[in-house]
Amino acid sequence: MNKKVAFYTLGCKLNFSETSTIARGFEKEEFERVDFSEEADVYVINTCSVTENADKRFKTIVKQAQKANPEAFVAAVGCYAQLKPEELAEVDGVDLVLGATEKFKITDYLNDLTKNDKGEVHSCEIEDADFYVGSYAIGDRTRAFLKVQDGCDYKCTYCTIPLARGISRSDTLDNVLNNAKEIASQDIKEIVLTGVNIGDYGKGEFGNKKHEHTFLDLVKALDTIEGIHRLRISSIEPNLLKNETIDFVAQSNSFVPHFHVPLQSGSDEILKKMRRRYLTNLYVDRVKRIKSAMPHACIGVDVIVGFPGETDEHFLETYHFLNELDISYLHVFTYSERDNTLAAEMDQVVPKKVRSKRSKMLRGLSAKKRRAFYESQLGSVRMVLFEGENKKGYIHGFTENYVKVKAPWDPSLVNTLHQVELKDIDTDGLVRFEFVSSEIMA
Repeated sequence: MNKKVAFYTLGCKLNFSETSTIARGFEKEEFERVDFSEEADVYVINTCSVTENADKRFKTIVKQAQKANPEAFVAAVGCYAQLKPEELAEVDGVDLVLGATEKFKITDYLNDLTKNDKGEVHSCEIEDADFYVGSYAIGDRTRAFLKVQDGCDYKCTYCTIPLARGISRSDTLDNVLNNAKEIASQDIKEIVLTGVNIGDYGKGEFGNKKHEHTFLDLVKALDTIEGIHRLRISSIEPNLLKNETIDFVAQSNSFVPHFHVPLQSGSDEILKKMRRRYLTNLYVDRVKRIKSAMPHACIGVDVIVGFPGETDEHFLETYHFLNELDISYLHVFTYSERDNTLAAEMDQVVPKKVRSKRSKMLRGLSAKKRRAFYESQLGSVRMVLFEGENKKGYIHGFTENYVKVKAPWDPSLVNTLHQVELKDIDTDGLVRFEFVSSEIMA
């Protein structure tokens, strides 16, 4: 009987791509992968440290694993495991904690699956995390997350990612292209490029800081790959999103008109305290450039509320800035203090209730922005890629510019591309459509 392994991933798309790579390592060792809710011999939890919630959820997930099999071996890997290995090792039921460089070699640590009284820790000094491990995740039949870069050289005052993932480093261009071809051969229609700071792509490609390739080189090379219908850039810093990249995406074969560009604050004063590498005028410039090249482009924005020193005036500055900007939706993060960051030592702490209220206001603004963007797309003809899940009798899909559509469930539509005309917005906020032709585009 093959041993069974189950995985649980917290956090970002990058974590999902890495979990898939770790899982393929287990398959080589002849483990059978099962769902996390099922009984397994080994449970691997890929942790995140970005928000307070991710920390709290970890204990709940360990309990879930123990409930499925009290004798199972439980391993914690990922960012939180790198930052606070001893803390995780103390959690009841955890047997092994692996840091940033060790997680990809997890099967080397599993010679003996006997439960430990206390978690065994193997975590490196983060300076040792200077080599690159490529990975990609196939979450479903329609799209794959392809990791192209890891780590970050930026020193934002609120962020633990450089402490958890190390310096900025990239996959070689050949590797990325080979991974993309491998994904294309599995009839997957869309690739989402992921990394910690993907606009920094090229740095560390050869284990040093030499740049042979840039992010633009990567984008141009990926655009030539046969069999990939859509390429999506997951998130890119405004200061690294160059005009040349925007202009290339506007006329490319495969890259879609969808950008996710972190802002974090609409106040220059707060941006400086955060040590971001741009001010609001540059951000406005990026949005205008995207919209002039691709008027129908979807633009998503990350924003943090409740950063130390954010007064009501600063928050309203952010609110009005976003309200007037031609963007499509927001990802709102409520600031939470992280150990070993400069922001955690700052005074003028914003009360939790105030953070929560501001978060709610921006989530309301996001709903308004998404609705306005969807309304602007009604009557247009778009290409929809249909997803694989039956959601209460409906099938969902996304247009190239990230409008979410719905139709009565039809299994023949799964993982197919169709031209549709966007007609109206349903009560749940999703868009109804009519097929322009019954022909499957791919």
